[in-house]
Amino acid sequence: MWYIGIDIGSTCAKIAVMDAGRRLLYHSVQSTGWSSVETAQAIRSKLETIGYLHRTDAPQPAEKNAFVTATGYGRISVPYADKTVTEISCHAKGAEWIFGSSDLCVIDIGGQDTKVIRLQDGMVRDFIMNDKCSAGTGRFLEVMGNSMALRPGELCELARNGSGVKISSMCTVFAESEVISLIGRGEKRENIAHAVVESIADKVASQSVRLYHAGDRVCLTGGLCECDYLRVSLEEKLHAAIETNQYGRYAGAIGAALFSLKNAGEEPHDLS
Repeated sequence: MWYIGIDIGSTCAKIAVMDAGRRLLYHSVQSTGWSSVETAQAIRSKLETIGYLHRTDAPQPAEKNAFVTATGYGRISVPYADKTVTEISCHAKGAEWIFGSSDLCVIDIGGQDTKVIRLQDGMVRDFIMNDKCSAGTGRFLEVMGNSMALRPGELCELARNGSGVKISSMCTVFAESEVISLIGRGEKRENIAHAVVESIADKVASQSVRLYHAGDRVCLTGGLCECDYLRVSLEEKLHAAIETNQYGRYAGAIGAALFSLKNAGEEPHDLS
């Protein structure tokens, strides 16, 4: 029996497959594209090809070989999911598995939103979710990077060498205008990149301090957890060590897989 988690976010979709021993057997990431429905079908085809789901065009065995839990922005677009679970629950459970602790302050920076989750004794005690504005998210970084002909990862690395410039606006549209103006007046790219990362870190830090308590173990998950300079900038603003992990961007999918393991055999229903 395989326990599968599918996290369809606004930008990327992640897959995690576990066995009964809570071992991660497989994980992958792909672009969500314009249609969550098409992405969900592409994921099914991939899982069928590698053998984690029975093929729909083959005779169906008496017993199913997998339990699927979907989460994320596009979770309702996964018709073959046995259960759907909210992002907050899945990211918390996934972070607990990844970092091996049931007491965490989880900062998850996604494509369109930022989540801060306070986890105590393995339970979500509180959370904040910024889903009304793309400031402080991967989308903000992507827009600014496009203005500078840089990929998000390139922009973050370039930011290490910059200084002396600030972006005053937290609105993505106005901030992009500021970046274009800085480019027009000949400002160095590394200085503009530094201003972009600092703007994101300022936004996320102001959100995080509402839940963070001094001495908390803090971890960074989501797509931007791989941008190390952003982590460094956040550490300085929160005055706290922040951990990342190679599986950080898969926290939602891993959490969903763990819910599959927990709920296999129950009647499917939405836990949102």
